[in-house]
Amino acid sequence: MAELVGNLLVAQSGGPTAAINASVAGVILEAGRHEFIEEIYGGLNGILGILNEELIDLNDEKAKTIEGLKYTPAAALGTCRYKIDFKKKPEQAARDMDRLFEVFQAHNIRYFFYAGGNDSQDTAHKIHLEAQKRGYEMRVIGIPKTIDNDLPHTDHCPGYGSVVKYNSATVAEIALDVSAMATDDGACCLVEVMGRAAGWIAAGTVLARRGPNDAPHIILVPEIPVNEEKFLAKVKETVDALKYCVVVVGEGVKNEKGEEIAADKSQLDAFGHAVLSGAADNLGKLITSKLGTKTRTVKLGYAQRAAGHYASATDIQESAACGAAGVRAAVDGQSGVMVKLVRSSSSPYRWNTDLQPLGDIANVEHLIPREWLSEDGFLPNEKFVEYARPLIEGEVKVPQEGGLPKYIVLDESPVEKKLAARS
Repeated sequence: MAELVGNLLVAQSGGPTAAINASVAGVILEAGRHEFIEEIYGGLNGILGILNEELIDLNDEKAKTIEGLKYTPAAALGTCRYKIDFKKKPEQAARDMDRLFEVFQAHNIRYFFYAGGNDSQDTAHKIHLEAQKRGYEMRVIGIPKTIDNDLPHTDHCPGYGSVVKYNSATVAEIALDVSAMATDDGACCLVEVMGRAAGWIAAGTVLARRGPNDAPHIILVPEIPVNEEKFLAKVKETVDALKYCVVVVGEGVKNEKGEEIAADKSQLDAFGHAVLSGAADNLGKLITSKLGTKTRTVKLGYAQRAAGHYASATDIQESAACGAAGVRAAVDGQSGVMVKLVRSSSSPYRWNTDLQPLGDIANVEHLIPREWLSEDGFLPNEKFVEYARPLIEGEVKVPQEGGLPKYIVLDESPVEKKLAARS
């Protein structure tokens, strides 16, 4: 293995999580142990910031600040949803690649780490291939991150355990409130969580159940189309028995025609997807109109991915380990791979890290196995519970100030620009 001396650049992409900064901390702390890595830079706002040569010097940050990344939610380096798209925008993509490698060369970037989900791993893969094509010696490593938990080949994704921990606790608390207010007329509360194509987040709230009558009583995931008649019958059966019903709804749930219940096709996001606007609201209106049952909806939104105060210690530990493992792999000569988590046992829970080629990861979605869901599709079964339960274990001790969490903020000492502004 040839020694590669140069600078390291780490960046984040896509929706933030409570654990993504822990991966960056893992990268920084491990990089400091290797003499071949000279400077450690952060790219502000993902690949878009790198295109604009917006780099910061992470060596200037205090050691206490870097450790503090492990309990600080969101994306400390900033993030983006910028896509280098050779299929739809080949000319722009070619210009972007030229610019990226101008930045890499100007700052002697020889180690590049990109933390993110499906699209981020695709970007890392393209950069790795481009480096090979150009004969530019650089090692590119993908660091997994997504609360959606839909990356293939890894047992689970950093960020998932924390969102499930927070959502399960929140659903349990909501259920206590709804049940306390239940009357003879009955009520239904629908809690909407993230997850467009995969229902891992919604399914994870099954951990809130301690007994057969506990909430959530129904969990709707995008993998199982909603049969309107059966869904309404299940809601009515639950309300008749318990006076209330709590339904968890994945935002991307579909009807039997395969159409997203909440899709607003008049609005498209950065990747051309129809904006999702209220699956729980739409189902609540259906329940009220068909059953006459009073409904309320709760949309957890950004709160579910930003809840650092109730993160999973297991998740944070694994996230930092992924960052550190990525650095060790790069120093050993690896490139074009993503760090993955491998489970050897669920009880007791044991895991380690390994590597997977980025070409196997990019733009592939991992869905919940059908055999992990009940026959009627309304709840995950014990196979899912066995998989998910270890991921929420342990509490993170977040420093407090004035009765509230005290999260860290990077100083963001800028690296001097060496290129003309991006045109």
